Amino acid sequence: MRFLYTLLWYLATPLIALRLLWRARRQREYLQHVRERFGFYDAADAAGPWLWVHAVSVGETRAAEPLISALQQRYPQHRILLTHMTPTGRETGTNLFGDRVTRCYLPYDYPGAVARFLNRFQPAVGVLMETEVWPNLIHAAVRRDIPLYLVNARLSARSLRGYQRSGALAREAMRGFRAIAAQSEGDAGRLQTLGAERVSVTGNLKFDLEIPASQVEQGTALRQSLGTRPVLLAASTREGEEALLLDAAQRAGLRDALLVIVPRHPQRFDEVAALIAARGLRLQRRSAGDAVAADTAVLLGDSMGEMFMYYAACDVVLMGGSFLPYGAHSLIEPCALGRPVIIGPSTYNFAEAADVAVAAGAAARVNTMNEAVLLALQLTADPARGQQMGAAGLRFTAAHRGATQRVLALLNISK
Repeated sequence: MRFLYTLLWYLATPLIALRLLWRARRQREYLQHVRERFGFYDAADAAGPWLWVHAVSVGETRAAEPLISALQQRYPQHRILLTHMTPTGRETGTNLFGDRVTRCYLPYDYPGAVARFLNRFQPAVGVLMETEVWPNLIHAAVRRDIPLYLVNARLSARSLRGYQRSGALAREAMRGFRAIAAQSEGDAGRLQTLGAERVSVTGNLKFDLEIPASQVEQGTALRQSLGTRPVLLAASTREGEEALLLDAAQRAGLRDALLVIVPRHPQRFDEVAALIAARGLRLQRRSAGDAVAADTAVLLGDSMGEMFMYYAACDVVLMGGSFLPYGAHSLIEPCALGRPVIIGPSTYNFAEAADVAVAAGAAARVNTMNEAVLLALQLTADPARGQQMGAAGLRFTAAHRGATQRVLALLNISK
């Protein structure tokens, strides 16, 4: 099975190159550091020993933040190698850690490429975040006796069905991990169904995130500058959701409310701006740096690394990814800031966290974007209800902290 898998990688090489070029049309950064994607790295900065953490993109990189900080405190003699697959993940790593970590791309799963990567850095340990399972990489690490751990692991029922199609290949890969730290009992059960061994439930690292005080201050100042205007934040929206949101908002009547839209992917900023302008709504872009005018209907959050600022500036959050079948994005961050959260029907990526948040009264689930906008306006008109949900969010996030220390206890790292 692994031979066939590898053959498919080689056959797909022209398509991979075309995909990089295609994505570079919107995000030029995809043309940078291309050699790293095939296992070729600069000779400089080679000295270890390395603790390697792989976080594919933005969400995984943010989730890794408390663990990386804890690793740096506990193992100061080691250096952190942080790998990514996307430019936005790499930029997030730069914003969060600066020069405190070394960043590069993890190569595609060609045997030669992963061999060059592991030979180049020779990590003392590898920590893969969430659902990063690469059979050739895992096989090569096992052969070199490099311990690998799957951390903050999650596996939806949909993803389980996809992995099961590969049969023995997925089972072999899962058994290559020294230990797996699952977010929930449900995730642990699905991972074991796939063949994983040594699975522990440690919780979600995102509950241990340190909220950046500077962003909270910025958001608070922005909120104060808007006076009594209700502020509705659509966070991490995906393609198709902005149109639903704008239609629903216009049907409901924005009145004096300010709608803040923060698309999940930066390459879509211009597309969403055009969508807003086409509806005749007064638009401002965060990147312009101007004060929000009184007649502005929509503020486009076209900046990177400021999500906590947007959460601090709003009255209620509509969580993107949940109103079309994308699986939703994490509602932990807005709950940790005491903001009421509204989610749609699609939450399979964070099913357990969403269910617990709803049961705790920290979030409300609706079926459509129309219902979401109407509920958001109701919450802004009833501050006591919004504050009650916000307080429930604070209790919800506080009750689930501690995953970082539980994960550290699993890692077997020689000092």
